[in-house]
Amino acid sequence: MDFSLPENGGLSRLSPNGGQEITNNMVLIEGGVFVMGQTQQDVMGGITNPPKSVHVQSFYIDDTEVTNREYLIYLDWLKKVFPPENPKYKHIYAAAVPNEGVWEKPLGHDAGLSKNYLRHRAYENYPVVGVSWRQANDYCKWRTDRITEKQLMEEGVLKPLYTNKQITVEGRNHFDAEVFEADPKLLFNGDYSIYTEYVTNPEEEENDTTAIAAVVDKKDIILNIDRHSPSPSYRLPTEVEWEYAAKADIENRYFNSIRGRKKYAWNGESTRDLQSKYYVQHANFKQGKGDYSGIAGWSSDYGDITTPVRSYPPNAFGLYDMSGNVAEWVFDVYRPEIDTNLNDFNYARGNVFRKPKLNENGNIVIADYNTITYDTLPNGKIVPTVLPGQIIKEQISSSDAYLSPSFQKADNRDFADGDTASSRTYLEEDPERVKKVYNAPIIPAPVLNEETGKLEYVYDDKTRTSLITNHSRVYKGGSWKDREFWLDPSQRRFMEEYMSTDYIGFRCVVSKVGEGHEPGKRTPFNISY
Repeated sequence: MDFSLPENGGLSRLSPNGGQEITNNMVLIEGGVFVMGQTQQDVMGGITNPPKSVHVQSFYIDDTEVTNREYLIYLDWLKKVFPPENPKYKHIYAAAVPNEGVWEKPLGHDAGLSKNYLRHRAYENYPVVGVSWRQANDYCKWRTDRITEKQLMEEGVLKPLYTNKQITVEGRNHFDAEVFEADPKLLFNGDYSIYTEYVTNPEEEENDTTAIAAVVDKKDIILNIDRHSPSPSYRLPTEVEWEYAAKADIENRYFNSIRGRKKYAWNGESTRDLQSKYYVQHANFKQGKGDYSGIAGWSSDYGDITTPVRSYPPNAFGLYDMSGNVAEWVFDVYRPEIDTNLNDFNYARGNVFRKPKLNENGNIVIADYNTITYDTLPNGKIVPTVLPGQIIKEQISSSDAYLSPSFQKADNRDFADGDTASSRTYLEEDPERVKKVYNAPIIPAPVLNEETGKLEYVYDDKTRTSLITNHSRVYKGGSWKDREFWLDPSQRRFMEEYMSTDYIGFRCVVSKVGEGHEPGKRTPFNISY
């Protein structure tokens, strides 16, 4: 039965191609169960990360970290769309620029890296560093918009936005994937001229009686967007996804079981490539006190700081530098212990559920330069909470979560570990005795002195019992300045999401839709009953 016929429901016909369009440098990681957690003794003697079985759904991941060249394209776009010389946008570009001062040390010379590392062409294929978790997260959102924008222009839905002299891409007037999927009429403040005359494929009209050749009309516009798949959402990998991809246990698979547990992203117990007559290292890391690359004339890891991406052989999944070079941000909020009672399907900590904000007429609110707000971070950096042209979001309300079998509140960063309901004083009648498990430092943001016009920085002098907050994010993998212990993908560290260093970068992932394995690939077993 043809369900696209009006008499059978008039449903939009699906695309004959069920595949998922992603960028060329991404690798499909087929999901499955693996043993997450430590493989060697913790140097601190703790047992906070015991081994546990977790299932991971299939996903795509960048085969390398995001490079300086790729990040500079992002910065160039921001500078053109939100000109920093315009007072309306003055903080937007600056909020995205990496901290180039991460190379400066009190007792060390930066050798010009603070000036050259990000922008000199010699380093364009090196992983970007000096980015905070928040900056990495914003890059993922930008990448989602640009990939979706490119696909819609290729499909003939959008006109070429950057070469069309009748269209100005600036400020609120830029493409946003979430806005398009919510209501295409809201893009460019209702300027329908950004769309082509026909938004369906004219070649299919003869066979599809429900196809609409939507002629652009200034009074109304009909977009048959059901014919277009939702945009691929680029994001940071969860801790479980990153560790699963780095371990690449698939190379130890024997039929339907995994033999042994890997210590590194490669097989074996040694950091050296024993097959090479030069005994070079498998990764770029600090091999000893003051030893970052070996002696002159016999470099053992190709670089004293970071190295260009793809300098070392990939792991069994085809991913480069999952051990060494730079550590990488992941999505998760840090807690020192991941116990065995975790959600064993796509585990992640840090969910904050939000929804689009609606005005009094029930319409989605789009930010412009009059409604945009800024946060002042504890380190004094001023960052926008939303960009002009994006959907303003708010946390879901208690009524949205009422009687939900999945969650009871919007902010779940401290769920079952630091929230009031998890404390031993939960049922105390005296409110003074009801305290959180983590008495983490709350560093006040700098205060603007109205007389001088300058920010005044005040350090928190209260006694604290933990450095862990709901803004502490996990980063994984060893780096160029770490010792061998941190090359183990199961090791985990944390840093506040607004801070950055010279040894942490990131890469993006996209969740796989549909079948978990590659198209056309099947299990080797044909079972019949």
